[in-house]
Amino acid sequence: MTTQLSPNVEHKPMTDKRQAILDTALSLFVSQGFHGTSTASIAKQAGVATGTLFHHFATKEVLMESLFLTIKQEFANALLLNIKEGSDLKEHAEQLWQSAIDWSIDNPIKQLFFQQYSMSPMIAASIREQAMNSILGFIAQLIQKGQLMGLISHYPIELMLENCHGQYLAATRYFIDNPELGKDKHHRDASFALFWKALRAD
Repeated sequence: MTTQLSPNVEHKPMTDKRQAILDTALSLFVSQGFHGTSTASIAKQAGVATGTLFHHFATKEVLMESLFLTIKQEFANALLLNIKEGSDLKEHAEQLWQSAIDWSIDNPIKQLFFQQYSMSPMIAASIREQAMNSILGFIAQLIQKGQLMGLISHYPIELMLENCHGQYLAATRYFIDNPELGKDKHHRDASFALFWKALRAD
């Protein structure tokens, strides 16, 4: 039995099909949960054959991990675009923080995906480590530089990264739930002040 595809799907480039699968998986994983979403439903909504989905992603778990890393890379690229040359370390940290908040407000579905799955067993520890140490490695570098300068506390770097991540998730959850406050300078400045207070050396 052959799968019938519509003409527009038949001629869709493979790169477009892969992106369509990722976009659909994002929407369904957020709205229905990982276990509530089947690969068949992803393929159907993406307008591709199930075999095409498995050509790109061997399992649903691989699809989840690929989606996680893809969005993390997009997030990292957005942060780095907004770094200004000549900033001191605290200014650099604030630029990263505010860019991260902006990204979360501009991409609420992707941020909800992070909220749901960043700490989930659905994402292997090795994948989370890859995201933190490779894709977002510049954050660890900033912390280590601050430690050498005596500006940032000398706690274990992995613990500090987890703490930074937790604070980011908490702040973005607050601003997504209260979108009017995400545009309020006082609240935005306060969110960074709390973040920096947790990092700075006594």
